[in-house]
Amino acid sequence: MDPEEIKAKILHALRFVTDPEIPISVVDLGLIRELKVEDSKVLLRVVMTAPGCPYSSMIAQQIEESAKAAVPEAEDVKVKLEIFPPWTPFDMTEKGREEFKKLFGYDIVDSFLKRYGSVENYYELVKKYFGVNEEGN
Repeated sequence: MDPEEIKAKILHALRFVTDPEIPISVVDLGLIRELKVEDSKVLLRVVMTAPGCPYSSMIAQQIEESAKAAVPEAEDVKVKLEIFPPWTPFDMTEKGREEFKKLFGYDIVDSFLKRYGSVENYYELVKKYFGVNEEGN
């Protein structure tokens, strides 16, 4: 099967996986950092909306199960959970941002910028909190 076709099937399936606290798909939240298909192996690099998210293992499991169901012919599907760089509202799709505004009544990007000033400032706070070095390790 064509890798692009596999990716399309997986992304379609992942539109039905949502964060339990923010009922928007993991695709539109921008949690999927990378979707790599080589031969019949699939790797998904994902991030959560908050460092230390208590739902991270549950969401990662749902992502893996949905990907496997979408492409049962895949030999191996792995989900790698990453903490750095952390998620920011700038990772959201335009659709996700609009859904957020409808659900919660405010623009999450504006709120983020008022609180942190910039993505770079937020990254520095997360690095300090988790003891992450300049490379994100």
